[in-house]
Amino acid sequence: MEVIGDQGPVRVPPGRQQVVLCLLLLEINRVVPTHRIVDVLWRHDPPETARTQVQICVSRLRKLLGPTGAVIETVPPGYQLISAPETVDAQLHSLQVKDAAILLREGRREEAAALLRDTVGLWRGAALSGADNMSLASEAAHLEEERVDATEAYLNIELELGRHTELVSEINALVEAHPLRENLRAQLMLALYRSGRQAEALEVYRVGRDLLVEELGLEPGRRLRDMERAVLAGDPALSFSEEEPGSAPPAPVTTPTAVEPTAVEPVAEAVPVTVANAITPFQLPTATADFVGRRDVVDAVESTLEDGAGTVGVAVLLGRAGVGKSSTAVRIAHDLADRSFPDGQLYCDMRGSREVPLGPADVLARFLRALGVPGQGIPEDTDERSAMYRGLLAGRRLLILLDDAADESQLRPLIPGDAGCGVIITSRARLTGLPGAVRVEMGTLSESTSLELLGRVLGPDRVRSEPEAAQALVQAVGRLPLALRIVAARLAARPHWPMAAMVERLSDERRRLDELAHGDMTVRASLSLTHDGLDDRSARVFSLFGLAEGPTVPAWAAGAVLDDDRPFPSDMAEPLVDAHMLDVVGADPAGEPVYRFHELVRDYAREKLDQCEDPQARAQALERLLGGWLSLLEEANHRLSGAETFQVRGEAPRWSPPRRYVDRLLADPYVWLEAERANLRHAVAQAAKEGLSGLCWELAVALSGFLDRRGYMDDLTEVYDTAMPLMLESGDRLGAAALDTEVGFLLRDRHGPSVRQRFTENALAEFVDLGHEQGEMLALTHLAFRCRAEGDYKGAIGYGERALEGLVRLGNRVGQRRCLLLLGYLRVLTGETVRGWAELEEALALAERIGDVRGRAQAYWWIGRSHLHLAEYGSAVEKLTTALELVRRINDPNGEAALLKSLGKAYLAQGQLESGRSTLLQARSLYEELRDQEAHAMVERMLAEQA
Repeated sequence: MEVIGDQGPVRVPPGRQQVVLCLLLLEINRVVPTHRIVDVLWRHDPPETARTQVQICVSRLRKLLGPTGAVIETVPPGYQLISAPETVDAQLHSLQVKDAAILLREGRREEAAALLRDTVGLWRGAALSGADNMSLASEAAHLEEERVDATEAYLNIELELGRHTELVSEINALVEAHPLRENLRAQLMLALYRSGRQAEALEVYRVGRDLLVEELGLEPGRRLRDMERAVLAGDPALSFSEEEPGSAPPAPVTTPTAVEPTAVEPVAEAVPVTVANAITPFQLPTATADFVGRRDVVDAVESTLEDGAGTVGVAVLLGRAGVGKSSTAVRIAHDLADRSFPDGQLYCDMRGSREVPLGPADVLARFLRALGVPGQGIPEDTDERSAMYRGLLAGRRLLILLDDAADESQLRPLIPGDAGCGVIITSRARLTGLPGAVRVEMGTLSESTSLELLGRVLGPDRVRSEPEAAQALVQAVGRLPLALRIVAARLAARPHWPMAAMVERLSDERRRLDELAHGDMTVRASLSLTHDGLDDRSARVFSLFGLAEGPTVPAWAAGAVLDDDRPFPSDMAEPLVDAHMLDVVGADPAGEPVYRFHELVRDYAREKLDQCEDPQARAQALERLLGGWLSLLEEANHRLSGAETFQVRGEAPRWSPPRRYVDRLLADPYVWLEAERANLRHAVAQAAKEGLSGLCWELAVALSGFLDRRGYMDDLTEVYDTAMPLMLESGDRLGAAALDTEVGFLLRDRHGPSVRQRFTENALAEFVDLGHEQGEMLALTHLAFRCRAEGDYKGAIGYGERALEGLVRLGNRVGQRRCLLLLGYLRVLTGETVRGWAELEEALALAERIGDVRGRAQAYWWIGRSHLHLAEYGSAVEKLTTALELVRRINDPNGEAALLKSLGKAYLAQGQLESGRSTLLQARSLYEELRDQEAHAMVERMLAEQA
């Protein structure tokens, strides 16, 4: 392997870096999944640091490739090398082979031969030499096969052009290098015969036959045998004729074996014509009469099979069970058959999702029989069958449909070598190892197409008569075609059933899969075929993922449910993605995948959960999953404050993902909190449903601050109403007190000041009785702020001083900072300005010491308001502006609204009426968005006073 940059050769160290670069080059401009790189580097025994080592390797390659202009991008789920295809010799070879095929079709044979010689000249040794890796051996063999294919192709053309004499020594050397390559041996025989060396031509045959018998126990293939008979008989068809170049015998015709063929069309007709050449197989199953939609898929497949000049078009339809891959493939095949593939169609159900898939040898035997080869004429060896199959397809335009394929090894021997053929493959596996294949992912149907499908089966009038029920039915089955066909068939069989009745039947998630069965169509059976092919660990991750009730499932959940702390937990979930049992819907801030179940697949996962997991293991997995949410939530809060959080904490179990993963995930805590807001709400609800009171209230408390700061008051109300009934039912006094203090206190629109005061006083009494000092100090702090809001400055200072004393004793700096700000501000207001300013400055210093950006913003806010009270308007504007800049940095709309209100007031007091009014209007708009009626009304009054 060689890399050339602007300044000359670029040395890529041997070992892993060369192997990774080879993988990226082989799939240039396509994403190579990280797990594939890991598999190639360490086969089936990767170290725990495998992904980290891959990242380091890629990072070094990026620097090395700088002078070449090639770029390696990180594209989940792996890496992609971006460069023009012609900058890579292997890709340039493929492009030139395609160009040669076009020249050949245009009759420009000399140019085609010259171009093929040029492309073979790109090789300067064995493919991928230097990158010593067993997993790359098949790729190297594939490239070597392409080189020999191209060599045979130009020799074939040059023999047709009458250059047999000068080709003898070249072909002889090639035969010595590839002694088992029968096509080369036949070309050498032809060159010798045309050069008047008949005896030597027959000796070449005898040497080849002895070698095949000795090495492989096989007789020569048909072409070589036909060539021997033709030489012995002095067949005139062997003689060179400039007038009839197309009369050459079959021996020189190349029969490429690579998955991505050389695409050079044969230049001679086969003689003698066998019975097999005359048979036209028509094996396609019946197309679905009520097929709808899929225009994008149809267009992609048809363009792949019809527009690929000089290549075998290979299109792979991928998708989950029941998504309609087979029916779509059959529909496309029927559309293309007469138009583009007049010589017939071959079809086989590969049984890839069954326990024992069909082997390629069995499929080849079926196809050979369909092409007219008698049973006794079918070779035993798979490679020989494949060669015969490609030979029979040479020069013909056939379409091959391989349905439900298992993997690449099952498919490679079935890919034709002739550019006139096309292949459609369907599979639940990813099949990323088929070079040149176009992969088309199939998702569920759109709502409109789903309704159209129902109308096709039930009649449009029936669907129009119950439009709401029809839409609900489509949503109930997640727009999965198989499920839609099942419910449509059931409704068609019972015309007296309203569609609403079927919607009701499907509303119970526990029975939904039971309802989705009709005759031999059943969603459960379709899913089980895929599930049964999973390894034990993947099957367990699948069932335990059924515990997650949020809209998405994070990558770290795989580690939580299995109690596995590997650094890249997504490795345990990716096999489910490959099997289309789990969808990737994005990436988390750490760059790891975010997953989601299709509705019916989730139902099946929960079925397997009930069947396969004992109650204790299930309960432990759920505690770890919810404990993971709690651990990450607390860590996010900690990173936002820069110090310990000022909240009540219990003894609920925590489970933490790997530290380095957490560091990446929570690099920006707000990004993570926003992305996971819905999942966190579901975590609270699930803890409540399962009776896990400790996890329930701790999750609610830890989430409340973020919801309040972002103005998600509906979420905050929902969290409180979900958690509190469980506290009362279970008698969890600490949980109830914490919820009233931390969550209920924030529900300003629900409760008036006196009610919230009473809640907090009751919670204070509970904390004292329970001996929970942190909760006691928190309640005292809330009471201090409550008194200030009511104008009771003396009471506020009393509560604040008690809280501060306790917080100093506990060492809680965040709590101390809050109390100092309140006390300092109140003392300024009540005339103790010296002591007040000292406490305000101490609070600011505390926030700066612990790196608390929010704390600094709050300190400047209180200090600015103190200046405002003292009529120091310039200082007030300065401090409040600083606070506003800080609070906007952390994206806190609640804090921003409060600062805008204070800053507007300061501008007005300073006489800057326009700035003041503009700032207050911004505050009003924010309070309106936050639905804080109390603050909104206050700003309205301030604006009215300026009118």
